[in-house]
Amino acid sequence: MHFAMFIFKYLFRFRSARSCLSVFVSTLVLFLLALNNGAAEAQWFWTKSKPATVTIDAPEPVRALLETHFQLPHAPVEDETLRAALIRRAKREIGELLATEGYFTPSVTLEFLSPDKPPVLHVDPGPRTLVAELDIEFKGDIAADEPGRRARIGKLRAAWSLGVDQPFRSAAWEEAKAVLLSSVAGEDYPAASVEESKAVVNAAAARVRLLVRLDSGPAFRYGNLVIKGLNRYEQSLISGLAPFKAGDPYRRDQLLAFQTKLQNLPQFSSVSVHVDPDSTMHQAAPVEVALTEAKSQRISVGAGYSSNTGGRGEINYTHNDLLDQALQLNSVLRIEQKRQTLSATLDSIPNQEGRWFSAGGSLDRTFIQQLETMREKVSLSRNQLAGAVETRVFLNWQREDRAPKGGLHQINQTLMLDGQIRYRSIDNPLFPRDGSATELRIGGGSKEVLSDQDFLRTYVRHQFWYPIGKRHVLFLRGEMGYTFAPSRFGIPQEYLFRAGGIQSVRGYAFQSLGVHEGQAVVGGRVMATGTIEYDHWITPTWGAAIFTDVGDAADSLRSLDLAVGYGAGIRWRSPVGPLALDLARGQRDGKLRMHFSIAVAF
Repeated sequence: MHFAMFIFKYLFRFRSARSCLSVFVSTLVLFLLALNNGAAEAQWFWTKSKPATVTIDAPEPVRALLETHFQLPHAPVEDETLRAALIRRAKREIGELLATEGYFTPSVTLEFLSPDKPPVLHVDPGPRTLVAELDIEFKGDIAADEPGRRARIGKLRAAWSLGVDQPFRSAAWEEAKAVLLSSVAGEDYPAASVEESKAVVNAAAARVRLLVRLDSGPAFRYGNLVIKGLNRYEQSLISGLAPFKAGDPYRRDQLLAFQTKLQNLPQFSSVSVHVDPDSTMHQAAPVEVALTEAKSQRISVGAGYSSNTGGRGEINYTHNDLLDQALQLNSVLRIEQKRQTLSATLDSIPNQEGRWFSAGGSLDRTFIQQLETMREKVSLSRNQLAGAVETRVFLNWQREDRAPKGGLHQINQTLMLDGQIRYRSIDNPLFPRDGSATELRIGGGSKEVLSDQDFLRTYVRHQFWYPIGKRHVLFLRGEMGYTFAPSRFGIPQEYLFRAGGIQSVRGYAFQSLGVHEGQAVVGGRVMATGTIEYDHWITPTWGAAIFTDVGDAADSLRSLDLAVGYGAGIRWRSPVGPLALDLARGQRDGKLRMHFSIAVAF
């Protein structure tokens, strides 16, 4: 932290924005080089301080295996007793290691070149053993002479990964058996087991014969739900989410999906769904659901800071069993330097299709870019989450008092029907490095129905993460919005557009890109922004980035004048979430701006 403060104090001694940015980027580069050089020097020192006692001579794939798993002597082997002990241990342990890779006739010798050089352990692995025969046999219900079962057996045999003429490896052999058993046990046969498995090796011929005999046991069907640990809620809350009913054939994927749905409910802190593979109960196997209920009420506080809206403090109150109906109430009081919000939302329990309903209201005051707004809002929504796709349909009523400094003071209201769809396919929701996320939104209001202006608002955003090697990530972002209307007047700011700041165009103040009205910046009817960013992770938790942002918001496409911002920053995968500290230069005014955001819950 002291080092970081020193760097920033040093940077801001420069009067020239361009010089400051150059020094900042140079500091990052030197920081990366210092870390890389430090790692290289540490490795050199370790190598120098630990001279080799024995070296290994073997073909490359084999040598990598031996260097990883075969322990060389710590002291030089200077007499015949030590040498004999080494060669005996080497033949035994290396033979066992190479056998796991299909080499059953290795040759291991120890050679002494000269007194001042370490001896060399020569390893010739010999020919690699190949699969000569494969015999997969099935017993139990799955082996019945019936078209559906015959087709399933054919698919299982075709999916076997260690086929004839392929190199034999112990790991591949065990994995193939595990996949076969999992495939059989996943549908109909949870009591399936591998009754016998043999790998008969002919070392002289370098051939192996594989035999697997699998007993599926009887076909299982679901019985009744047996729910344990439920005290506060009705059993219908659990049974209504089950994707199966008594008498349906057993499917492991259904049990896992059922368990995930229950785990995602805030009413429970832990959930386990299980079917006992007791063959005597196969016609109606009970489905056991073991639950631990979470506390029904919770109060939490948090604090944070963002260069967009300043310091933040908040209090959250959650009730997971409002009116004893398992309704979830979420309310929050958030005080920021530029925004103050009081809101509450009531959510129903998602049904089997992942659909739920919400009702909410909020009071909100903002003072950003000399524009003061006071907003009251109520909303109803129908929501659904199906896999990676989330959809929402809103009905929002909003009343807004807008007061731009030196501009027109207005009170606007609208009743808006709004639809939103989000698709997200990323490897990690909190720290993504591979995948994409897309959002599409469209809605509008009419003067005929409680609105001061006719308008149709459209918005689309796409984000893309592409990993380059193990430590580099390319991030691309683009968004566009257009509100079709005769004028921006009469439309609340939420349905217009401003740009600038974090997750928009860095190098410019938060929401400073828009339409100038008096001394204030207000929302326009059109917006477009984009980002290209390159991240390099120095360690698993610390990284550096360079980026360029572009974008603007205006009242028409003709008046859209894209602003450019570029710079560099630091990334931290903190325990409470991602942190970004960016220094960016806005090309329009040549100013440097710091962008920073972090939040902490207590």
